[in-house]
Amino acid sequence: MTSLHPALADSLNAERAYHDTCREALAAMVEGAAEQVVVGEDVSASGADAEVLGYRLRSRAAEMRALPPGPLFFGRLDFADDAPGHGGQSYHLGRLRITEDPAAPPLVVDWRAPVSRAFYQASARDPQGVGTRRRFGWAPGSRGDSADLTGLEDERLGRGESRAGDILAREIARPRVGPMRDIAATIQPEQDDLVRAALADSVCVQGAPGTGKTAVGLHRAAYLLYTHPKRLRRSGLLILGPNRTFLGYIAEVLPALGETGVRQSTLLEEIARHPVSGTDPVATATVKHDPRMAEVLRRALWAHVSAEGVTDLAVPDGSHRWRVPAAELAAVVEQVRAEEPPYSVGRERVRTRLVRRLREQAERRSGVLPASWVRRIERSRPLTAHLDAVWPRVRPEEVLTALLTDGAVLARAADGLLDPDERAALLWPRPPRSFKSARWSAADLVLLDELSGLAEHPEGYGHLVVDEAQDLSPMECRAIARRAVFGSLTVLGDLAQGTTPWAARDWSAQLRHLGRPGAAVVPLTIGFRVPAAVVELANRLLGRLDVAVPAARSLRADGELTVRPTDDVPGTTVTAVREALAREGSVGVVAADADVAAVREALAAAGITAAGPETLGARVTLVPASLVKGLEYDHVVAVEPAAVAEAEERGAHRLYVVLTRAVSRLDVVHARPLPF
Repeated sequence: MTSLHPALADSLNAERAYHDTCREALAAMVEGAAEQVVVGEDVSASGADAEVLGYRLRSRAAEMRALPPGPLFFGRLDFADDAPGHGGQSYHLGRLRITEDPAAPPLVVDWRAPVSRAFYQASARDPQGVGTRRRFGWAPGSRGDSADLTGLEDERLGRGESRAGDILAREIARPRVGPMRDIAATIQPEQDDLVRAALADSVCVQGAPGTGKTAVGLHRAAYLLYTHPKRLRRSGLLILGPNRTFLGYIAEVLPALGETGVRQSTLLEEIARHPVSGTDPVATATVKHDPRMAEVLRRALWAHVSAEGVTDLAVPDGSHRWRVPAAELAAVVEQVRAEEPPYSVGRERVRTRLVRRLREQAERRSGVLPASWVRRIERSRPLTAHLDAVWPRVRPEEVLTALLTDGAVLARAADGLLDPDERAALLWPRPPRSFKSARWSAADLVLLDELSGLAEHPEGYGHLVVDEAQDLSPMECRAIARRAVFGSLTVLGDLAQGTTPWAARDWSAQLRHLGRPGAAVVPLTIGFRVPAAVVELANRLLGRLDVAVPAARSLRADGELTVRPTDDVPGTTVTAVREALAREGSVGVVAADADVAAVREALAAAGITAAGPETLGARVTLVPASLVKGLEYDHVVAVEPAAVAEAEERGAHRLYVVLTRAVSRLDVVHARPLPF
């Protein structure tokens, strides 16, 4: 066993003792939060005040109890004596603030606090008042035992020393087993700029594989929740991922950063008015996701509004009848329609304006009328009947069912927008008896959400983080935009990884559909996850992808790439997996969806059990190429790349995704010529 230098050993022992102190303080904070709940129940206040106070105290106690175990700090800043505002001060940095007393200086400063920014941004060229930046090395998988503090490294910025040390490099390259980890200890300056962007700013991150774009989005969410807690508690923050497998993979990041209770969902879950029970051919789904459908739906909905053939409105009131002539009623309808309100709002505006005209007549005869008179007239049968005739109540399901089953209705709504083949693709081959028996597809739910948004605005969020945004259709983008009308967006994606038939080819169009045409597009091209050899192989595919994205670069000189040509793909795959199992870390076996069953059979015959992608933490995972996006494994075995590339219209993009899932090693097993 190698002995430590005495000075380093003394420093380590001092830091371990400090960590013990922090652990005791955190335990006291958790206990104190629980005590506050008990005390708060006896506070004399109104029932409403007591309820609000109790909710907040219980929430705080629950958050403290839910904190995952782990090291309490990862870095330290020692400021120079002449540093403005922090001269001579030292701060330990961690994932949450720890203090022995609310009025006392913190033992650990939250990584999101303003003073912590220097940890990520200071350099020898611009030390920002920092004399020494210290990073701590913890044993892999540490649950926060002080004995797990195994090393430390100092950068003396005040002396012009600045380098990425071994601890930082090891943390970035640490094996990926289980769910995604936070990167609070390893955030790079360009990532930190994005994380700390203002709440009002919408930003789009074009991130090459391994550049940490997903981590940036999650850390920005945590930063905004820390910086604007009241506003975002009121308006909400939503994380949107492409599927449940991906959301399961990232689920532990925000809790590790001290943020629990954040809604993490898929867009389909957010908009689902009905279960998905039907499927669409690709041609049909492509038309449904096309932005022209927004106008088709708008026409179909507003076609229900018409004052043609309407008669005079006569409302009985005792011995009198108050009247609105048909021409005046039609003028009210046209006036409201010209204002372009949501459909349901427009209906109520017509009702309100008709009642106003009736009230003016009645008050000229009887004087000021009470509110009860107004309520009675508003709900009178003649008024409601006329309103139903000129501006009927309609459900989105009724509008869409008529559109997809009646060729004449569709032809009127799509005139000049869709050609005959596109209209034919939209019509259901077997119309349901009613919308209640319809088998709704995922694309149908997007259309229903558009119609619902035309009827009334959905409740929005203060901020949305949208991952894998390059795969969203224009109609899906519109659904997101409706939920961000009064909020901001963090848009994450990589055009080179766009795999849906409607995937974006440039960000300007995608941001326009998201309602943020002016959002800055910030490229992240320097990777820390994928080794350079793997990145260089994947970059050879970029020329085939028809997207203008800069080639990625990796700072990882380690890593291995092995290309295995073979006449026996199943057997060579088994060999590659066995060799991978002799090394540390997770193993992901990725194959074209149609080949997964055969690969699983070959692995099982060799005695190798492979979990599915929904199982986190498995040693060997077999993943269909269609589900591997966003996931990462220490060792990836890519099976027959040509089959992946040929399996779908954007198969080359899918293959680019497959090749960039490896954190340390990539094996490419193939019998057919490689498509790059």
